[in-house]
Amino acid sequence: MPQLLAITGSPSLNSRTAVVADHVLRRLSHAGFTTAHLSVRELPAADLLSARRGEPEIRRALEAVAEADGLVIATPVYKAAYSGLLKAFLDLLPQDGLAGKTVFPLATGGSLAHVLTIDYALRPVLAALGAGHVTAGRFVLDSSVERGAGPDRLRPEAELDLFQAVDEFAGALRAAHGTAALSAAP
Repeated sequence: MPQLLAITGSPSLNSRTAVVADHVLRRLSHAGFTTAHLSVRELPAADLLSARRGEPEIRRALEAVAEADGLVIATPVYKAAYSGLLKAFLDLLPQDGLAGKTVFPLATGGSLAHVLTIDYALRPVLAALGAGHVTAGRFVLDSSVERGAGPDRLRPEAELDLFQAVDEFAGALRAAHGTAALSAAP
């Protein structure tokens, strides 16, 4: 089964973007995929910003991208674009760093006014990095992430929309790698 990696580019410790990405990974894991989560904020900042590709943690992160068959690229929207933290990481990838990979772009933000960020800011950089197939992305409103005493949840309508896109991503990934379809978990 193909390996999937979620890369989240939020600088926030209490990231809604990470919550949404974890929902995506759970869905994909229940469907039989091997999944992992790379939070760029956990990489050493000095190494990341100085493009020290040879440093152990940066090197391991880049290797994880290279080994993944599919990627979930998740970012909060700041000033109508993906995060600078995500940009710093993507800049470390080789020019063809996403060649042959199926990619699911995911963005979170406070207003539907930012929904076009996926198509006008994120999708072009994914294409420039040679992504084999970029599936239809999803934008999730921050207000759709419910926080409380229990585990973080997504509002049902947001979760349903997100999971529809995740299932399409899983189908595209299976088609690209010739793997048998597994039914997605509820």
